[in-house]
This record gives sequence, C-alpha cells and structure tokens, in this order.
Amino acid sequence: MAEGRNVPVVSMPAWRIFETQSADYREGVLPAKVKARIAVEQASTFGWAQYAGHDGKVIGMKTFGASAPLKELQKKFGFTADAVLTAARELLNKK
Repeated sequence: MAEGRNVPVVSMPAWRIFETQSADYREGVLPAKVKARIAVEQASTFGWAQYAGHDGKVIGMKTFGASAPLKELQKKFGFTADAVLTAARELLNKK
C-alpha cells in the first residue's frame, strides 16, 4: 500500500565487509540521523542492534529453531512483509 514515504532498504550480507568501508560510505548507507531502523534476520538477532540502533527494532529468531513448513515459520516469527510494515509504522509514528 502506497503511503507516500520514501524508505531506503539496505542489504547487509556481511558485517565485516561493511565495517571495513570508510566512515563516509557507512554514513551514506546508514545515516546517523535516521533513527527509525528495522533489521530483519531470519536467524539470531545477535549483533543486529548495533545497526538498528537504540530506537530501532530487530526482527529475528529469539529462540532455538522450530519445525514446520517455511511459510508457517515465517509468519510465526514475523518474517512477513506485513510484520515489517507494522514495525515500520510503529517506529515512524513514535516521532
């Protein structure tokens, strides 16, 4: 659903590579002034808080696995477009 917001999406498959980039590059990708950040990781949430920031949200596994069809697990753990959109709205409405 269009809501008139221009929201950048960043893919970060390797923290180590990101951290070796210049400060200007990292600031260009994750500007300090942007506080409404969501990290989505279909594994452990460990480490993502440093990129989501204090005011951000991390969607990820907080338990040790589960067994079910993939779509059911994605829904259960919040790995859906609707869950991410809800989290984004919550963060943007905090301001």
